[in-house]
Amino acid sequence: MKKDDVPQDQSRSLAGQRKPLYVLDENGRYTTELSSGWDAEEVVLHQALEQFQQQAEDARRRAEAGQSSPLEYHMYTKRMDATVLAQSMGLFKWQVKRHFKPAVFCRLSSDKLSRYAYVLGLSVEALQQLPAVGVDADE
Repeated sequence: MKKDDVPQDQSRSLAGQRKPLYVLDENGRYTTELSSGWDAEEVVLHQALEQFQQQAEDARRRAEAGQSSPLEYHMYTKRMDATVLAQSMGLFKWQVKRHFKPAVFCRLSSDKLSRYAYVLGLSVEALQQLPAVGVDADE
């Protein structure tokens, strides 16, 4: 992208802030230029956020039905997937997915629960349960 082509679409997600983008200057060298956002980026961001919200709602239903642990719900509310959570925990993806099983999750050590809670920014108690309907998981 050339310096003169940097989008300035006043993205709501940037809340008036500007972010640097790598661009080519008039001499063909890479430099940075501030952008106030791009409409296409805004659309994609909102689609991704809606997908995480839908995944969290689906995980909540599974947890309420006893088919999944609260860990899966909290993972999606923190905008993570099993791969990102596994990397953050230093585990394999299959291990995180195994911890979605309620019978396995309830037997996790206090150390592992503490690590999950830390990575997700929750207390251990909040990690082990679903928040009341209509209550943000961060509260």
